[in-house]
Amino acid sequence: MRREHQGPDTGQPHATPPDDAALWARIAADDADAFGLLFERHGARIHGYALRRTGDVAAAEDIAAVVFLEAWRRRHEVVLDQASALPWLYGVAANVIRRWHRTRRRHGAALARLAQLPSPTTTPVERHAEAVAEAAAVMARIRHLPARERDVLVLSVWEGLSHAEIAVALDTTVGTVKSRLHRARARLGTVDSGGGGTGTAAGTAPPVIADRPPTSPAPVASVDPLPAPTPRTKEP
Repeated sequence: MRREHQGPDTGQPHATPPDDAALWARIAADDADAFGLLFERHGARIHGYALRRTGDVAAAEDIAAVVFLEAWRRRHEVVLDQASALPWLYGVAANVIRRWHRTRRRHGAALARLAQLPSPTTTPVERHAEAVAEAAAVMARIRHLPARERDVLVLSVWEGLSHAEIAVALDTTVGTVKSRLHRARARLGTVDSGGGGTGTAAGTAPPVIADRPPTSPAPVASVDPLPAPTPRTKEP
């Protein structure tokens, strides 16, 4: 029987992929290949986060690119003291997204895109209309949450981060994360389930959370060195 070549048999188990801390050590030494592995590992998550926060595919791609460009620019100054770089990357993304929102108009209909629904499918029209109305009501309440509570809610519910990871992303304490999440859920009339993010109901796509209504494609702000992620002190 012909046996496919599987490389030299050393009797040792295959090496496990390096964690982010090991990759970052190589990145700090200007290893572009290691940086490529980091992007392959987390690029899709950062892009998805940006897409949910902006509702704009092109803007989400630009924001993800800016996040990783900023990570590369700061490779010599940032010390990664945990196994995963994802919470820190989320923090950088949150700062970039806030800057993107500041370039948009401050007023308009944040729910305008809900009218652009796909053609009717097998779902009954009545149920479809009810789902749209319910999503609009939830989004209207989320849009009026304080910015710091909204940031925590998004990272917990839709990005699935634990309290500790959110604390890293927003440069705050776990206790502060818990209290903001509890206040956000209380305002929305839900119950804090504790732990990390819980995700959305099965078969339901999370609504877009946008601080401003996108009216036309807007360029991402210039790529100047960003400060370390810090909580916002006032509403945008």
